[in-house]
Amino acid sequence: MLGFSVPDSFSPLPDAPQALAGLKVLELASPLGHYCGKMFAELGADVILVEPPGGAATRAFGPHIGGVPGATGGATHSLSFTYLNTSKRSITLDWTRPQGARLLRELVAGCDLFLECEKPGRLAALGCGYDALAAEHPALVMTSLTGYGQSGPYAAFEADDLAGIASGGFLYLGGYPDSPPVGAYGEQGYAGVSMFGAVASMLALTRAERSGQGDHVDVSMQECMVLAMENAVQFYDLEGTIRKRTAGRQRFAGTGVYACADGYVYMMAGGIGANRFWELTLQWLADDGVPGLERLRGEEWTRTEYLQSDEAKGIFMEVFGTWARGQSKARLYAEGQRRHVPVAAIQTPADLAASRQLAARGYFVEVSHPATDRPIRMPGAPYRLAATPWRLRNPAPTPGQDNDAVYGALGLGAERRAALAAEGVI
Repeated sequence: MLGFSVPDSFSPLPDAPQALAGLKVLELASPLGHYCGKMFAELGADVILVEPPGGAATRAFGPHIGGVPGATGGATHSLSFTYLNTSKRSITLDWTRPQGARLLRELVAGCDLFLECEKPGRLAALGCGYDALAAEHPALVMTSLTGYGQSGPYAAFEADDLAGIASGGFLYLGGYPDSPPVGAYGEQGYAGVSMFGAVASMLALTRAERSGQGDHVDVSMQECMVLAMENAVQFYDLEGTIRKRTAGRQRFAGTGVYACADGYVYMMAGGIGANRFWELTLQWLADDGVPGLERLRGEEWTRTEYLQSDEAKGIFMEVFGTWARGQSKARLYAEGQRRHVPVAAIQTPADLAASRQLAARGYFVEVSHPATDRPIRMPGAPYRLAATPWRLRNPAPTPGQDNDAVYGALGLGAERRAALAAEGVI
């Protein structure tokens, strides 16, 4: 029996209604939309995940529990699927077949939001495009999460996470100056399109609730990744400067990543926007008796051009960097906070798992899984709603575990469901 547990402190009002209680969502299984559906589910919406017979392809995505692909008791070993699909229900349906397409239309008719990630035109060819669905259900919000959107020369192109972050420019900024680009871990393209999709969907749902008029929300992963490039586009637009990869290299003396006794810290004490912290940093080093401090004094240290020079970076590394290697990141962080110098400890996964702050807020939640004798620990929500709380309601579903309940509600009796299953429709 799958189970889950949430710290008591996480949900101060266990019986409080959730923010999206009563909202009905249908989600066609895809890595582009899983996180979007999860956000709705854990704010109270009834999210039904539609998987092909046999289960979604994402159930095979690694990494896996114990390093072994497969499933135990129907529950996938995929850690990403286990995390991204909590609090949902699951049905199986081959909606590419005529009978399946008819069932899909019936399912959508009972929903407020339809999340899909298919190539533009594929659903419409089966009579399940927005125009056909909205004609029967005007208040429907249909959100299409795709690589490049519903229009344009790239619309029909394949797009996995890597293609999304590459075509959006985000990949170019990741990695080291002397090597090819390196993608950020965690499928940031999929996460980005899901998050923007959730926000846009809520706006459309709010309008639909007030006016009775739904909408077709078109979200492009490429465009979401362009927005993740910080000020790279503006640098080029205003200065003609192309931002480069800077990992492992100091942008300014006093600003960057520095090694310490038990890891690394990020410090911002010099350069554009940080000059006001320079004197505070020098006072800190003076109070700690740091050798060579006199090398950091002088009018040249107030000039951005000098702080960008290899000479300045080298001197600062010899003075501050040498001293920092004998300090713990906890002390550097605490002292920086006390002295109003921006210093951030770079946390490892182990640091986060042991964080007293995250523990105090009940951030991590636990979900049991039949493949392991200990709970799987995973992130909860990065926000708190006191009156209408976030809540992890159940583990990720097994494939089609809710077929009887969902199809039964459509009026399909046991014999009919059995026949459809035998035909491979559900």
